[in-house]
Amino acid sequence: MSETARAGPVSRALLKVRGQKGLRDDPAQDRIAMHLDDLAARLAGYRPKMGKSALARMFGGASQKSAPRGLYLWGEAGSGKTMLMDLFFHAVPVPREQRQRVHFHAFMRDVHGFIHKIRQDQAAGKVWEDTDPVRVATAAIMERGWLLCLDEFQVTDITDAMILERLFRHLFAMGAVLVATSNSAPQALYEDGLNRALFEPFIARLEARADVARLAAARDYRLCGTAGDEVWASPLGEHAAAAMERMWQSATQGAACAPRPFDLGGRILMAARGCKDMAWFSFAALCGQPLGAADYITIARNLRILFLDGIPRLEAEQRNEAARLIALVDALYEHRVRLVASAEAEPDGIYAQGPLRRMFLRCASRLEEMRRPGWP
Repeated sequence: MSETARAGPVSRALLKVRGQKGLRDDPAQDRIAMHLDDLAARLAGYRPKMGKSALARMFGGASQKSAPRGLYLWGEAGSGKTMLMDLFFHAVPVPREQRQRVHFHAFMRDVHGFIHKIRQDQAAGKVWEDTDPVRVATAAIMERGWLLCLDEFQVTDITDAMILERLFRHLFAMGAVLVATSNSAPQALYEDGLNRALFEPFIARLEARADVARLAAARDYRLCGTAGDEVWASPLGEHAAAAMERMWQSATQGAACAPRPFDLGGRILMAARGCKDMAWFSFAALCGQPLGAADYITIARNLRILFLDGIPRLEAEQRNEAARLIALVDALYEHRVRLVASAEAEPDGIYAQGPLRRMFLRCASRLEEMRRPGWP
């Protein structure tokens, strides 16, 4: 029997991708693929053994004690974590309606949306006042699928940090299985965050219900190829301004444009220019004011190309601006939105030091990938 025939579904899929894309062998990726093969095998006969619906399971008091341990996969940017999780998601023998693959920011946006709706219903007298919004939100999540594949798990927002332990306590009790990717080890999540001691029980719960594995790949696969000069103008100045204008005229083909409003859940954000499925924002407009991941996802869902003008070098203390830029790039990358930008430095030099530097390395890697010819 050949090595390919003996391999599990994720390992076979990885070999196929390498053949199609001409990628070289990577022992670190092979080890993670084998781990995911094993998890897929353990999930083959598993289903949460509770009621017919998530609400029935939640309020019926039943519990699930035999759920397989999930996997929390972390490592450097561009090591192949997302690729491996996606291969697992498509290969795992779990019905499609019982599994969900989502970016962590989008996942938390939906969680907060569920909680907000429940609190509105409580205020309107439609739901008992002592109803726990987090428990009901958990039931809604489980209805979408008990196998949770969460990409780019990162915690920078105190609201997210304070809710995660309760949320995953209920999810695991209902039989959810987590597969997550991250740039940070569990102990490094929310590392310098406010009231971090209140977040630490979540780390303990995560490590108790998921194996933690590091993917120490030898290269950043997203940096393979030649960077395109026509989507990243640097440094700032007359040359960059002229390049941005030239690229805008090329993209819009001289069509008429006007300021464009974006409805961010009742708040209106104006793009300096808009034309069809393109918009032009200044860095100050998108990252210099209190916007969040949900806002950037809304913008990304409505665009094919985003022009971002005037990205400065960020100082170590400009943590908020760095976090917003990271969230913006994540949203654009996830929704395959082309980014055209002018900046004071190359991507890796935008935020050279500070508490979010480790997270920003992934952002810089994605920016390098997004400027390659042919992306997305």
